[in-house]
Amino acid sequence: MSIKDGFLVELERETNNTRRIIDRLKDEDLAYKPHEKSMSLGDLLGHVVELHNWVGTALLKNDFNLQTDYQPLKPSTVAELKEALDAGYKVNEQQISSFPEEDWFKTWTMRVGDYVIGEMPKLGALRFVIFNHLIHHRGQATVYLRLLNIAVPGLYGPSADEQK
Repeated sequence: MSIKDGFLVELERETNNTRRIIDRLKDEDLAYKPHEKSMSLGDLLGHVVELHNWVGTALLKNDFNLQTDYQPLKPSTVAELKEALDAGYKVNEQQISSFPEEDWFKTWTMRVGDYVIGEMPKLGALRFVIFNHLIHHRGQATVYLRLLNIAVPGLYGPSADEQK
């Protein structure tokens, strides 16, 4: 199995997990904030979806500058989240499928202006900056669901809401 074949499996599974959360929401849920310092559920899931979509955008660059290359996804409806996730999945799948094996080891830099946040091989950027980061924020979203009394889907096995 090649590196990209492994990432294609992970991409599909993580995209499906994110979709399972979004599918449980109504538009009015997106405004929910559990605390004044928290992001709204819409902003949080907008960030999760945009992180998914960094596979097809940010990862293709060798130098990703948050100041010039990043535009936050600010969805106002659940349909917008679904559209962005689904459109991004197709691009992500195509980009990973056509990504040359040797490019996984090229250095990827993330910065804000001239300040370098980190440098790592693209392989590490996909795992650490994109997948781990979106999984972390998606986990936060499951807490929001619990607080809204929306059944939490089992993402890596059954959830308490799926137990009978």
